[in-house]
Amino acid sequence: MLDSSLLDKAIIFAVKAHKNVERRGKGFPYIVHPLEALEIVSTISSDQQLLSAAVLHDVVEDTDYTIDDIRKEFGDVVADLVKAESDVYLPGETSESSWHRRKQEAIDRIRSSSYEAKVVAIGDKLSNMRAIYRDYVEIGDELWTRFHEKNKSEHAWHYKGLAWALEDLSDTFAYKEFTYLLNKVFPE
Repeated sequence: MLDSSLLDKAIIFAVKAHKNVERRGKGFPYIVHPLEALEIVSTISSDQQLLSAAVLHDVVEDTDYTIDDIRKEFGDVVADLVKAESDVYLPGETSESSWHRRKQEAIDRIRSSSYEAKVVAIGDKLSNMRAIYRDYVEIGDELWTRFHEKNKSEHAWHYKGLAWALEDLSDTFAYKEFTYLLNKVFPE
C-alpha cells in the first residue's frame, strides 16, 4: 500500500507557503508551478522524498521559510534536495545584479549534485522551460522583458548550462522534452 503522508504534508505546506502569490506575469496562482514540477518528477521516480522536495523546491527561495524549517518538518533528505535547488542571495545584492552569479552557481551546484537532486531540478527547469516556450510562441522576444535579466542570450547561456548540468538524466522523457523546448526557444 502506498504511503503518501510525507507528500501530502509537503503539498499542504507548499500551498500555504505560496498562498496568494501569483506566478510572475501569468495571472494564476504560483502553486501551479511547484505542482507541475511534482508531476514531472513523478514521471521519473515515485520516491516520496523526491516528490516532496519537488513541490517544496521554491519555498525557501521565494518565501520566509528557511532550510531549517524544511529540515524540521520533512527531514534531512528533503531539506538537502530543496537546498540544492535554491539560489543563494548575498546581502546587499539585488536580483538583477546577482543574476549571472546565481545562475552560474546553480549550474555548478546541479552538475555536482546527486542523481536525486538532478531529478528534482529537472522538474523545476522543465516546468520553467514549458512556460518560456508557450510565452515565446505567443509573444516572441517581448517575453524577456518579464525577467530580472532582459538579455535573451543570457537566458540561452543559462538554460544550455542547465542542460549540460542535467545530462545524467538524458535517458528520461523529461530531459528530452527539456532539450527539445530549449532548442525551439534558443535555436543554434
